[in-house]
Amino acid sequence: MQLLVYILAYPLLWLVSRLPFKIIYFLSDGIYVLLYHVVGYRKKVVRNNLALVFPNKSEEERLAIEKKFYRHMCDMFLEMIKTMGISKKEIQKRFTVTNIEILNNLEDQGINTMLMLPHYASWEWVLSLNLQIKSKGYGIYQKIQNKYFDRLIRKIRGKFNTQLISTKESRKILKAAKESNELLMVGIISDQSPMLGRAKYWTEFMGITVPVHVGGEEICKANNIIPVYLRIRKKKRGYYEGTFKILSENPSEVEDYKITDAFLKETEASIYEAPEYYFWTHKRWKHKNKVPAEFSKEVIGRLAD
Repeated sequence: MQLLVYILAYPLLWLVSRLPFKIIYFLSDGIYVLLYHVVGYRKKVVRNNLALVFPNKSEEERLAIEKKFYRHMCDMFLEMIKTMGISKKEIQKRFTVTNIEILNNLEDQGINTMLMLPHYASWEWVLSLNLQIKSKGYGIYQKIQNKYFDRLIRKIRGKFNTQLISTKESRKILKAAKESNELLMVGIISDQSPMLGRAKYWTEFMGITVPVHVGGEEICKANNIIPVYLRIRKKKRGYYEGTFKILSENPSEVEDYKITDAFLKETEASIYEAPEYYFWTHKRWKHKNKVPAEFSKEVIGRLAD
């Protein structure tokens, strides 16, 4: 069944990836009408999330954000497919960086970096950064259940020299790369909600107490990898601009969870600036205010300081 689904879907994906951007966005407008006005895909989740984190905004203001978000989500979905057929020259024109020298300077010193980013704006086209750096690019991701689509995703993201590694194998591979003195840049999306039973750290994100992932920080501290936040702004349809900010210059010496806190602070700033570009269909706050007893005193004390 997995193979059949792949065989049926791949020709359509290939065709879309070869279309010019004008037609891509014409299709996106149509998908928006279908997804938002007809199907109502995850509309309840989006509305609940927006009401939760923006209680002071009016219903009309939240509705405006909601509609802009769905339009952006449709754009990004088709842009992801377009990556199959986009040229290196075209993607570098559409995803630019204001201060690539930050990464280049770290590379010149032989320093490894971890690019920490949220589900915001365009995380797919971040892969084009590999065209501007010397480091070997690794991307930590969750495997797709359909092995054929998983292989396709690896191939697409690998066209710009990024090697995808699963969450389970990431620590082993990165440790081996470090021991071989390989200069590397690791990309990780760190704003998902962790499994409740595996949560190690609870804190406020957008004003709500939730468990947060700390895997990126742990890898940085264990391997002395410099964590760098990438703030992405959508300049206009199909054009994005990234700006780097170092979160810690001495990760192995930083108090536990301070890097994670810094990442969340930057993520919040991005969301407050332009909330329509955050991925609101995720159930990011599904564990809100469910702090286990063993964490409750620590969390209350820290948030009160």
